[in-house]
Amino acid sequence: MSLSLIEEGAKKSSVLWVSLSGRDRLAWHVWHDGAIYLVTGGEEQSLPGLADASSVRVTLRSKDNGAELISFTAAVTVVDQSAEAEAPVIALLAKDRLNAVNSPELTSRWSTTSAIIRLTPTPPD
Repeated sequence: MSLSLIEEGAKKSSVLWVSLSGRDRLAWHVWHDGAIYLVTGGEEQSLPGLADASSVRVTLRSKDNGAELISFTAAVTVVDQSAEAEAPVIALLAKDRLNAVNSPELTSRWSTTSAIIRLTPTPPD
C-alpha cells in the first residue's frame, strides 16, 4: 500500500467507492491530514452500516479514465462533531458539499442527523 498514491488519488477525485455488505457504494469525500472524511445519514449520502464498521475496503479510481487506481483497507472512526479539533475538517466538508440544501445550517444539521466518518488507510497484514 502506498500512502502517497492514496493521498494523490483522494485529492484528485472527490468520489470513491466503499465496500459495504458486499456491495461497492459511491461516496463523495475530502482528504485531510492523512485520512478520508465523508458524511452519511440524514439528507446526506446513504452508506448503511459504515458507522458501525471497524474497517472497510476503499477503492479510488482514476479521474481521467475510471480505471482502478488503488484499493485498500481503512479503519473506520466516527468523528466527534462537537470536538473543537474536528472543526477544520467539518468546515472543509461543508465547503466541498455540492448542491447542499440550506447551506448556512449545513453543519448544525449534520450534528443532529448525520455522522462524519474518518477512513484511515491501514497497512496490509
